[in-house]
Amino acid sequence: MTVFDEMIGQQRVVESLREAARGVGMTHAWLFTGPPGSGRSVAAKAFAAALQCAAAEPGCGVCAGCHTVLAGTHADVEFVRPQGLSVGVKEARELVGRAALSPSGRGWQVMVIEDADRLTEGAANVLLKAIEEPAARTVWLLCVPSAEDLVVTIRSRCRVVSLRTPAADDVVAMLQTRDGVDETTAEFAARASAGHVGRARRLATDKAARDRRAAVLRIPSKLSDVGACLDAADALLKSVNAEVAELTTELDEAETASLKEAFGEGGSATGLGRGQSGAAITRGASRAASSALKELEGRQKSRATRTTRDALDRALTDLAGFYRDVLVLQLNAGVDIANTDRATEMQALAENSSPESTLRRLDAILECRVLLDANANPLLTLESLMLRLRDG
Repeated sequence: MTVFDEMIGQQRVVESLREAARGVGMTHAWLFTGPPGSGRSVAAKAFAAALQCAAAEPGCGVCAGCHTVLAGTHADVEFVRPQGLSVGVKEARELVGRAALSPSGRGWQVMVIEDADRLTEGAANVLLKAIEEPAARTVWLLCVPSAEDLVVTIRSRCRVVSLRTPAADDVVAMLQTRDGVDETTAEFAARASAGHVGRARRLATDKAARDRRAAVLRIPSKLSDVGACLDAADALLKSVNAEVAELTTELDEAETASLKEAFGEGGSATGLGRGQSGAAITRGASRAASSALKELEGRQKSRATRTTRDALDRALTDLAGFYRDVLVLQLNAGVDIANTDRATEMQALAENSSPESTLRRLDAILECRVLLDANANPLLTLESLMLRLRDG
């Protein structure tokens, strides 16, 4: 077992990263690109582990360096996983300050930023200065869907690592060997996810995820009239909101409780002193606690919005996959359909509509995804989409 085993169907990239970890072609800034599900963050983590590996062949997966990086506890590796809508200037400055430190060991100070396309313009400018004049033993690993998603001034200073969508057979083998999934389920998940590794694993191991996908794929057959379109939009948004609440509520409550405990909620402030000075200290602590709580609530709201957008985007991607299959049937394209479990509905729609109308429906889904990412009202945007899907 090595740290690169998680990189499914990326052998060419693996060899390139291994060589760099040995010192061949090593540079201070890397840009991992690839379509959703290709494993950008997985590749960055594997490379970070290889850079801290103590074995003769970097990335052994056995040594303490590999283990601590993969566990997210290595002192010289910082993982940034944006949970909100963006990465701002304040967070970028904190990262630059951390990157300027010398590594505690003989390896590298590694800064991994997942979804680096969420950097604001100000944050990107802060980061650019650090990449232009890097510390001697610091390396930046940035992950984005496409090199064009990052400002040219940063990407021009990075070595680009391009990942591809894994083949379905590779995803099936991974699900069977790593997750113990039976062959039938693994093949279904690999096909339905269109090679998206994370999505395939979720579908293969989580019945709730399979149920949500099935509900989305039933939408086209329900759009009989305007009322049905509005009901479908409402049901989809409610389903997504329930999923998001399940994912975030417990985390939000734990964070809030931890913050309040840190500020001595429960009367511990009485030990701060008596009289005027004690009252002043207590008021100061109260103001600080209120400010910190407000900041936390802002981060939690941003995280919930991002999680909602991501969940909606997954649903719309499934819906686009349905109409993609309809188009395949209409054109007799000679390629496999992904959603074989909905073959009857797709065949009926293919026979009763034109390829042109299917393309218009696919365009409508794409436009909906763009609008939602631009902070359009979710319910109104989904209602508009359902009406367009009905009319074709």
